Amino acid sequence: MKIANNSALLVIDIQQEDFQDMREDNMDSPRWDCIRNAKRVLDVFRARKLPVIQIKEVHRPDMVDFGRELDGSEGIHCLENSPYTDYAQLTYPLPGEYLISKRRYSAFFGTDLEILLRGLRAETLYLIGGLTDVCIHYTAVDAHQHDYHIKVVTDAVAGSSQEAHEYALKAIQYLQRDALITVADLEEAE
Repeated sequence: MKIANNSALLVIDIQQEDFQDMREDNMDSPRWDCIRNAKRVLDVFRARKLPVIQIKEVHRPDMVDFGRELDGSEGIHCLENSPYTDYAQLTYPLPGEYLISKRRYSAFFGTDLEILLRGLRAETLYLIGGLTDVCIHYTAVDAHQHDYHIKVVTDAVAGSSQEAHEYALKAIQYLQRDALITVADLEEAE
């Protein structure tokens, strides 16, 4: 496998809120695996000096921008005035990385991501973070619709459940047959 120079990494919704209940006694959870592996992916992109785009979900305190999101199984989350809405410490953005706040599942919806990607001349997007069955899936679909090649790092994403995670990965692979890779694939790439 080769990582092309026209690649960019999308770090999607790795935020303090998702890890506030993590303790030493539950370090084997899929969420911890996801963030540890996300850090490894970040290390690869940072070492190669390839663009890193850190994306976080954020909502106004009066909740006017949640839309239909609260109709599902999610409760109120990622409010602007909460310290837990900030990026997670292990994968915290470095100077020079691009920051995007989003209010919907897809990182493309209502943001300037498309303008940024055009400016970077990106053609292949690598996705890590969560949730596989929500924000990763919808961002991957929109990336596909905008004619980007997509690569989801399967062991650096986590879903709302293992079953939902697996179904989302199958749906993404349906869009692009070579879309699923692992951290090891990236670390061994040319």
